[in-house]
Amino acid sequence: MSAPLFHTATDEDIRSGQVTDVYFMRTLEILRQKGITKRVVTEVVLKGFPAGWGWGVLAGIEEVAALLRDLPVTVHAFPEGTVFGTMQPVLTIEGRYVDFAQYETALLGLICQASGVATKAARCKKAAGDHPVVSFGARRMHPTLAPMIERNAFLGGCDGVAVVKSAELLGLEPSGTMPHSLVLMLGDTVVAAQAFNEIIDRAVQRVVLIDTFGDEKVEAVRVAEALGDQLVAVRLDTPASRRGDLAGILREVRWELDLRGFRHVKLFVSGGLDEEEILRLNPVADAYGVGTAISNAPVLNFAMDIVEVDGTPVAKRGKMSGRKAVFRCAGCGQHHVLAAGTARPTCCGAEALPLLLPLVEAGRIVRSFRSVHALRRQVLADLEQVAL
Repeated sequence: MSAPLFHTATDEDIRSGQVTDVYFMRTLEILRQKGITKRVVTEVVLKGFPAGWGWGVLAGIEEVAALLRDLPVTVHAFPEGTVFGTMQPVLTIEGRYVDFAQYETALLGLICQASGVATKAARCKKAAGDHPVVSFGARRMHPTLAPMIERNAFLGGCDGVAVVKSAELLGLEPSGTMPHSLVLMLGDTVVAAQAFNEIIDRAVQRVVLIDTFGDEKVEAVRVAEALGDQLVAVRLDTPASRRGDLAGILREVRWELDLRGFRHVKLFVSGGLDEEEILRLNPVADAYGVGTAISNAPVLNFAMDIVEVDGTPVAKRGKMSGRKAVFRCAGCGQHHVLAAGTARPTCCGAEALPLLLPLVEAGRIVRSFRSVHALRRQVLADLEQVAL
């Protein structure tokens, strides 16, 4: 009996085109047997967002470059982190179809999930405003995906990530408080808080979980009296079966802490949060840990379609044929999709900037990639122009 393994594809499996739907391999077999090597232009477009969403944050472009490098193709793409809308080609590939058809499955997988995570994180951060948001959701997905999930959560606006490896790759200190298991093992919230305060590096903020055994307001006061000025925040992860009116619980905790002179102690909330709950809690909460809503974000259903064959515009039903150019107005941020070769649009008088920029040329990556920290800053600035 063989030893159990993690059920994942390797980097080489992906880059060699093995992570593909079989019908692409059968198509390639037919085209090669028939000697058909026509050049095509394909584009990646999103027709519609999940219900209630009006914009997305594009992610996964750096990985697409890693996938397509060394192939005899030319690729243009929006900059990673671009806030985009529907019916906008965010990426185009030009080349012989037989040279890249087997990569469609992997390419879409790279940007569909990454963009979904980045967009959900952006929506949560947009809702939270100045309140910090930390990504807590890695435990809800396969562990090999944790760095991808938390990179794109950070790109989308999260202020921190919890997983050690993810934080290392991002150049951050991992963010976290304490688990219920510590309180359970030590038998009391204050004992756990004191042990944390005694042993853990002083550079780590003292944020204590207060909902393991007793009433949150009682436990908050006990912990505040025990740690005093060293306590930065208390965390409420109250289970749904006990939650009731969470905003009301937070108001009670705030009142009892303030009454006793602990106004400096912040209220950190986690457990089952999304952008709607964040908006509801903003008047009484100071920071959020968002898990499943981000890591299990709806994927954005991009499709990749041929729009030109050997120089002739062509497309399947429901798609618009021909090469396209996409511009964004530097003034108002409006996007314009035009037939390639059309004059740049005039909008509010500001310059219209092209968004489909070179990514890969003849198999060579030709774009310098900005740091994820720079991308996050740009996303946060762009979020000022959109509404939830």
